[in-house]
Amino acid sequence: MNRSLNPGITAAGTKRTFRHMRWWVLVLFLAGVTVNYITRNSLGLLAPELKDSLNITTEQYSYIVGAFQLAYTFFQPICGWLIDVIGLKVGFLICASVWAIACLFHAGAGSWLHLAILRFVMGSAEAAATPANAKVIGEWFPKKERPIAAGWAGVGFSLGAMLAPPIIYFAHAAFGGWQGAFLFTGALALGWVLLWWWLYRDPDQHPNLSKSELDFIRQDNEPPAVKLPFFTALKSVSKNKRFYGIAIPAFMAEPAWGVLSFWVPLYLAKELGMDLKQIVMFAWLPFLAADLGSAASGYLTRLYTKIFGFTQVNSVVASSVTGAFLMLSLAAVAVTKDPYVAIALISIGGFGHQIISCMLSALVVEKFDKGQMATVNGMRGSFAWISSFLFSLLIGVTADTIGFNPLFVAMGFFDLIGAVFLIAFIAERRAQRA
Repeated sequence: MNRSLNPGITAAGTKRTFRHMRWWVLVLFLAGVTVNYITRNSLGLLAPELKDSLNITTEQYSYIVGAFQLAYTFFQPICGWLIDVIGLKVGFLICASVWAIACLFHAGAGSWLHLAILRFVMGSAEAAATPANAKVIGEWFPKKERPIAAGWAGVGFSLGAMLAPPIIYFAHAAFGGWQGAFLFTGALALGWVLLWWWLYRDPDQHPNLSKSELDFIRQDNEPPAVKLPFFTALKSVSKNKRFYGIAIPAFMAEPAWGVLSFWVPLYLAKELGMDLKQIVMFAWLPFLAADLGSAASGYLTRLYTKIFGFTQVNSVVASSVTGAFLMLSLAAVAVTKDPYVAIALISIGGFGHQIISCMLSALVVEKFDKGQMATVNGMRGSFAWISSFLFSLLIGVTADTIGFNPLFVAMGFFDLIGAVFLIAFIAERRAQRA
């Protein structure tokens, strides 16, 4: 991805071009998703202080988390359809602007209900990240590169969570507590919105994309995207059996990611007795592992293809199943009292989860046409966040009585159930390959 001038005619006229422009576009998108996760994870990191400052109970905190998850669940198909219909640039710009402003308003929250309303608004806008991810990959990469691109795109979803602890700690110290932390992260999001508006163009219109690279991106000769009315699009996807082979594994996988994003800091404080400084020192490690899992996932598909001769679809499925087995590490958290071992086991789970998540996105791009990619990925995300929402409510009413250990055991086995559906509905049989 070295940046250098590439003389010639661009997709939009005679202007200077950059080599590997598709990867630079992916970096721009990755930066936006990173900021997305910094803003959403700020709540979990500040939860112990918010609970004391605003007299919030654990159950009320679960409602705040649930408000975000409910909105994220409901709006993913809507955001996906919006992006499919009006385009990635404008659709994602609108959503990113809303979540940035909502984050700024968090600084004025005076009660758990106020926070819940703001989190609902933020969740409705941040729901655009998952469908936009599929759209970027589908529009900017040929089929043979899409698993690798999906892996790197997934880095943004965990990189932001990894960077959130030090950034929130800095903003908390430098700008006057939790209010300043929300203001800082909201301003960071608005800064990225301006970058997206300034730099992003579709491939056919990008002034810095060479004709040769545009031809490389379009090498599969896929049919033009067909734009469908919202309910028509939902009906079309819901009739496709392949969708459930992706959606059910997503449903089983997402509780673990919700716990990493919203509950691990509280778990570290409640079960392991850590303060904010200690949480900041360790809470980023599972997300570093998740970054590594994202980056490794696409290359793992190539390994399965090379060693076992799998088709591209089967290599993606095999990579996801590998991630499901790694999730068993979360079950082992229940049998350790050592905080360092617990962090290590949770980190292995983060690594495994992101392999699954990235490969499910790759399957959406692999199995559905361009006019449906964002909608399908949004519907997949809704399935995922329904389970995350329900699991958060379960944690809220049980964590103070039975603790977190039974919940970690459940999360350890969920993804193996999802893997069964992935193999049954998505994996290609020999007859299909023939």
